[in-house]
Amino acid sequence: MTFNLSTILAVGIGGFIGAVGRFYVGVQVVKYFPHELPLATLTVNIVGSFFIGFLVALFLIFTPSDIVKGFLITGILGALTTYSTFAIESYMLLNNNIWYGILNIVLNVVGTILAAGTGYKLVSYFIR
Repeated sequence: MTFNLSTILAVGIGGFIGAVGRFYVGVQVVKYFPHELPLATLTVNIVGSFFIGFLVALFLIFTPSDIVKGFLITGILGALTTYSTFAIESYMLLNNNIWYGILNIVLNVVGTILAAGTGYKLVSYFIR
C-alpha cells in the first residue's frame, strides 16, 4: 500500500465510518441483548472478520487501488473491529468470572476465524 495523502485520507475517512459504526452497533446490541458477556464486541468482531475475508477474496479477483483497500480494510474494518477492546474485556471477565472469560475468548477467536473463512469462501464459490 502506498503512503500518500490520498491513501491517508481514505483510511481516515474509513476509520471515522468504522468507528461510528462500531459505536452504533454497540449501543444497539446492548439495548436489545443485554448480557454479562460483551456481545457488542463479539458482534463487530464476527461481522468485521466476515467482511475482511470477503474483501480479501474479492480483491484477489478484482484488484482495487490502494485508496479503496485502505478505505475499506484498514479504515472501516480496522475501526469497526475491536480486538483491543476484546483483550481488556476478556481480561476483566477472566478476573471476575473465569467461565465467561473463557467463553468470550473462544466465541471471539473461533467466531471471527469462521466468519473470515466464510466471507472468503462465499466469494470463491460465487465468483469463479
